[in-house]
Amino acid sequence: MPDLRTRLRVGFHWRGGPDVAFADITEWWRDPAVLRELPPALTALVPGAPTVVIGPASRGTLLGALVAAHLGVGLVEVRKNDRVARHSPVHTHRSLPAGYHEGGAQLSFRRALIRPDDRVLCVDDWVESGGQAAAIHAMVTEIGAAWLGLAAVVDDLPPGSPLRAGLGVRSLLTAGDLSE
Repeated sequence: MPDLRTRLRVGFHWRGGPDVAFADITEWWRDPAVLRELPPALTALVPGAPTVVIGPASRGTLLGALVAAHLGVGLVEVRKNDRVARHSPVHTHRSLPAGYHEGGAQLSFRRALIRPDDRVLCVDDWVESGGQAAAIHAMVTEIGAAWLGLAAVVDDLPPGSPLRAGLGVRSLLTAGDLSE
């Protein structure tokens, strides 16, 4: 049976034309071995014992739920452009940079779901600019919780990005691994 990294590469495709390419990872969710092996593999990337997993909608939440269930801890979903959060004092939120590929979206979650004594593991499928992870990190540390790092399936940050170390980004693959 192929190992997880091989299965991830086989189930990945670039879609689109020569000018614009889109990452298609939908085959990952169809492969039961990938679904079974991703949670322990992502968990093993980041040191520490998380008390909660946090993941941005939508695929970060999907992966985060798998990792949280594997660890026996809860999940906090980070919502994008949640209308309730914009007008709610019980939510914490951050705006993404205007240049972010979704045009400066706003991320939020209910503040009470992360506690000052929590050890937080952030999980996502792909980290490209680091904008989402940096915003989530700021919200988590503002509450006083400990940030353990970001476990991603694919690291696509630019070479030498200070965010990789600053956010504790660790991944199973790089975008270069998927271009081979």
